[in-house]
Amino acid sequence: MSDIKSILRSLGGIFIIVGFVSLFCLIVPIYFGEFGSNSSFDAIGPILLTCGIYFGIGLPLFYIFRNADPPNFKSAMVTAALGWIFISAVGSIPFWLIPYNKATLATMAPLSAFFESMSGWTGTGLTMVAQENLLPATLQFWRSLIQWVGGVGVIVLTLSILARPGTGSFVLYRGEARDQKMHPSIISTVRTIWWIFLLFTIIGIIVLTVIGFILSDGMDPWQSLNHAMTAIATGGFSVTDDSISSFGTISQIAIVVLMIFGAIAFAAHYDLLKGRIKKFFSDIQFRALFILIILGVIGLTFVNLHLYGDDILLSLKYSGFQFTSAITCTGFASVESLTNWSESGKLILAVAMIIGGAAGSTAGGIKLFRAILLYNGVGWRIKRAISTPRRVFVHKFGQKSLSKDDAMDLINEAAIISFMWVILLFAGVIVIIQTGENISLSNSIFEVCSAQGNVGLTAGITDINMSPIGKTMLIFNMWIGRLEIIPIIVLIKSLFGIRRNIL
Repeated sequence: MSDIKSILRSLGGIFIIVGFVSLFCLIVPIYFGEFGSNSSFDAIGPILLTCGIYFGIGLPLFYIFRNADPPNFKSAMVTAALGWIFISAVGSIPFWLIPYNKATLATMAPLSAFFESMSGWTGTGLTMVAQENLLPATLQFWRSLIQWVGGVGVIVLTLSILARPGTGSFVLYRGEARDQKMHPSIISTVRTIWWIFLLFTIIGIIVLTVIGFILSDGMDPWQSLNHAMTAIATGGFSVTDDSISSFGTISQIAIVVLMIFGAIAFAAHYDLLKGRIKKFFSDIQFRALFILIILGVIGLTFVNLHLYGDDILLSLKYSGFQFTSAITCTGFASVESLTNWSESGKLILAVAMIIGGAAGSTAGGIKLFRAILLYNGVGWRIKRAISTPRRVFVHKFGQKSLSKDDAMDLINEAAIISFMWVILLFAGVIVIIQTGENISLSNSIFEVCSAQGNVGLTAGITDINMSPIGKTMLIFNMWIGRLEIIPIIVLIKSLFGIRRNIL
């Protein structure tokens, strides 16, 4: 019972903070006049309703259970799993009630609205919308806002405002699949994360806006605002119907830099901002990301060379952007469609989406540190197999030396998470193949990798007319990908435990 009270209080706090953040969206319909007699639809009402439900649920829960015990690790993971579901469910209201097409005034069905909301909050970027430029400004900003907040995490945001010092804050932080600390205090850590995130967002907005003023093929201030928010959050929602492809090379390079910064751990950014340059460049995840981008871009450039008339610079431009978008789990596209790419090209992108960015960043995937651990583990195992029994091995992860037991524990954890990730990936692939007549295996793998890796690139499967089963499966993939599986397993186990107690 104490766990349930703790979960409900934590959920109440999350809802309150998300409710306050959602109020910022009211500025947009007021500024653009998307309400009253001057507009064919009202965008203020749905936003107010959304905020009202967040507060209506959050305030009573937080007040009634304010004296609950601090959360333990199990209740923290259940809180994270439930929080992302409920936040996304309420966050679907604007997509459901506000027309997603200003020309036809068509609105989304509830399941499509939930898909769009889950895709936003989890930073995925797969969308039910075919023409983002026809979205009302309110929905354009709502999509950007939920990706921006979701990129860092709703629990991290809540802890930065409501949390009190203690072990309960740390287990909640870990429950959202985070464990890196920049300060001894977890409250100081999450506040530093948000200051870094806000700083890079502002810099991104300014840079993109300045480029837009200087160059005719740059972004206007509204496009700069939204794209900077979703780029640094590695989300990928756009306000144009061709993502980034209509903007010039300079703007695309700026977006690439923002995507890479979003995929680097906040702890490494903290070192950079504190002037610890050597420590920043020696970060093992940063180095791995840098090496993988170089190798992936080179490989993809030559695989795609025939698509661009053997023009290596043109192939480098498109391949470089798309590989960076994939491995940072952002999902922006600089090409009109990936459907005409070769199977090899899509496979390279799929592998990048599976690996993802750094742990402690806004990116998804299985995370770079697990990929590094598995790579090192293979090397250690081979060396041990071919060496004499008396040889002493030194296990190093970056600059850190590990005991044999610690190294094996880390490798085992990485292997278990990665194995479950792949199992659930293939379950999604099987379901998606069954939902359409002309869905190939490669496209199905690509789409599910994109959903579960929280990326947003599409092989053309995701759209508003896809089957309800397909939408539901991808929603599940996005959810488990954002929380890295274990919290969902703990939630399911807890629900079965409650059911047994009731019966």
